Amino acid sequence: MRAIADTLAARFNPIAVRGELSGFSRAASGHCYFTLKDDTGQVRCALFRRAADQLDFVPRDGQLVEARGKLDVYGPRGDLQLIVDSLKPAGQGALFEQFLRLKAQLEAEGLFEAARKRPLPAQPRSIGVVTSLGAAALRDVVTALRRRVPHIPVVVYPASVQGQQAPAELCSALQTAYARHAREGESEVLLLVRGGGSLEDLWSFNDPQVVRTIAQAPMPVICGVGHETDFTLADFVADLRAPTPTAAAELCAPAREQRLGELAYLQEQLASSVGAALDRQGQRLDRLAQRLGRPSARLHDGQQQLMRLQHRLQNGVRLSAQQQGARLQALQTALPVALHRVLERQDTRLQRCEVALAMLDPRLVLQRGYAFLTNEQGLALTRAAQALPGQAVRATLADGELGLHVDPA
Repeated sequence: MRAIADTLAARFNPIAVRGELSGFSRAASGHCYFTLKDDTGQVRCALFRRAADQLDFVPRDGQLVEARGKLDVYGPRGDLQLIVDSLKPAGQGALFEQFLRLKAQLEAEGLFEAARKRPLPAQPRSIGVVTSLGAAALRDVVTALRRRVPHIPVVVYPASVQGQQAPAELCSALQTAYARHAREGESEVLLLVRGGGSLEDLWSFNDPQVVRTIAQAPMPVICGVGHETDFTLADFVADLRAPTPTAAAELCAPAREQRLGELAYLQEQLASSVGAALDRQGQRLDRLAQRLGRPSARLHDGQQQLMRLQHRLQNGVRLSAQQQGARLQALQTALPVALHRVLERQDTRLQRCEVALAMLDPRLVLQRGYAFLTNEQGLALTRAAQALPGQAVRATLADGELGLHVDPA
């Protein structure tokens, strides 16, 4: 192997390679490992810590880069690898460019708008998980949920998360979750999770149909696909993005200790409020008791006031009776005098009326030589024209009546 490595070094090194990053990872030692590929093939690469610390950008899968270094053979496996001395961006890789085109297309459809995002339920009654049954992400999610909210049921909707069949299975699992939610209220929040990987590994979550299906969710969706530096189109359409599957579980399930702490705080606040209210009412009761005094004293004061009112009433009745008696006595004295005066006035008036009536008596007129003529019907004759020649008339004199006949003039 060493001979092969020396031959490669003598013929090709140093070299520059242009390709698309895939499977980029940084070990705990600080060394970085990845694959560079193009249409003709791929090569494994190692970027040791000293060179990695000099990078002025954050490498990501799908990015087109230019690497300079030396070809070598990794002895334990006999693999050809490129020991990279320097790495710099060289434009976007084809897969990443496709990612950007899909992102722009779906963004134009309004699927990524912030107004579509919904808040998570404070305490979901059940949690749904869409992922592969064999994925490590499922174990991480279940472990986190058991630790934080062991009382909340978890429903798994299995689907492949990588490969050609993955988009269709993901859409089917999502639709199943939606149907059960509409029918039974199952899964008030839905987790879409997968572990990390290269851009190709995560490509199922960039599928347009998967993204559109996520947008149809009737419940909030948390997307926890890949690691913190991984982004998929599912992250943009989901209601919330989590950096890892475990973080997705923690976002929808506040720790039981946190809830118990909140309840304890609310209990303390309630007790404090009730105690303050009781203190205020106690002070009010004390003030009222001071104003009220002893009931016997209040009763004595009431009796005294009642006696005063009774005396006032008796004195008032007696005084009123005396006033009315004096008024009655005065009326009794004044009534005969007034009645006598009235009778005198009426008698004088009567006498005047008698004189006036006597003066109007027709008999007095007859005594002065006048006569009262009437026709046969007893009607008075006041004009000569009323009497006809030969007509019989009657004349009434002071001492009797005479029958007369009318002669022509």
